[in-house]
Amino acid sequence: MDMRTIKNLEDIDVAGKRVLMRVDFNVPVRDGKIADETRIRAALPSIKYVLENNGRLILMSHLGRPKGKPEPQYSLEPVASRLAELLDVGEVFLTDACVGDGARRVVTDLRDGQVALLENLRFHAGETKNDEKLARELASFGDIYINDAFGTAHRAHASTEGVAHHVRTKAAGFLMKKEIESLGKLMGEVSRPYVAILGGAKVSDKIGIIEKFMERVDTLIIGGAMANTFVAAAGGKLGKSLVEQDKLALSRDLMARAESKGIQIMLPSDALIGEDTESAQATAAPMREVPDEMMVLDVGPQSRDAFNAVIKRAGTVFWNGPMGLFENPQFAEGTLSIAKAIAGSAAYSVVGGGDSVAAVQQADLGHGFDHVSTGGGASLEFLEGKTLPGIAALSQK
Repeated sequence: MDMRTIKNLEDIDVAGKRVLMRVDFNVPVRDGKIADETRIRAALPSIKYVLENNGRLILMSHLGRPKGKPEPQYSLEPVASRLAELLDVGEVFLTDACVGDGARRVVTDLRDGQVALLENLRFHAGETKNDEKLARELASFGDIYINDAFGTAHRAHASTEGVAHHVRTKAAGFLMKKEIESLGKLMGEVSRPYVAILGGAKVSDKIGIIEKFMERVDTLIIGGAMANTFVAAAGGKLGKSLVEQDKLALSRDLMARAESKGIQIMLPSDALIGEDTESAQATAAPMREVPDEMMVLDVGPQSRDAFNAVIKRAGTVFWNGPMGLFENPQFAEGTLSIAKAIAGSAAYSVVGGGDSVAAVQQADLGHGFDHVSTGGGASLEFLEGKTLPGIAALSQK
């Protein structure tokens, strides 16, 4: 994908124009309150640029996973209220639906420097189906289309891919540009040693990125439940831990290929174990000798020390996925120690979205990373070298 064919927001005159901007406001909402507004704040530079340059801004986003029809708990109303406060404007006009007569009236009535937010895109069944009719109707709201939602760029949806084909002027927002540039650095010449840290539940979710990293990195650290499968593949006894039995042969093959390439795959040597995910007591045990009635829920202290020593010497670090069940405080230390080690290192460091970002924010360590990505799946697919539909659609052909 040639990024030189994609315009940036600052290249475009937005004054007096209707600017249709895809943002990622998919934030956690509990009891009508936003629990984490990181994604809203990440979009503010692009939003403020349009408003300060007298554009008429129409924002669109999804929230949660409603089944193609309105569900009140997924309304963007709390987001509209909070955004108005953050922007210090009188009102962010929230439409009753993402398209239709009501939405069109709101968009038509906008004046320079005003902002509207279309109601949850996924209240419309056509959004995730990349429906042509929906894409055209959304496109009719704007003179200019800006995509600033990197976290959804790997989805070919009506608002991320379809709409771009029906608007003459289109560009990447500031956040999208930053994501592409920051992740792009990991794909060129990097400072070495280059260390990638992958966690999470399943090997099957990360096969593509593991294989890509085996062409690039010096050390690959694997934690989380996916490490169980690798340890089991090497003959370890994992008790009742989550193990992907159908991926044991693949795991053995990946380890053999890494060894042949001179790449170090680091697995946990010890673990914190418990009886179940609700366990209130963590016990350290060798990773290869977990009792039958117990399960691995975090990496152990010896593993933490070994991983942190490698991170300390690194020139470049990419991290995606927790080391354990960090939602349970008894099993959070493995993930938090990784976050602290990376934040304290001199390496060029990127954390790739998802639960890893939540851990970084929980520990208030975001300032210690060169880039904290807003896209988990999108960042992995980008680094795999896949074409992301939401980015490709911005290309000026």
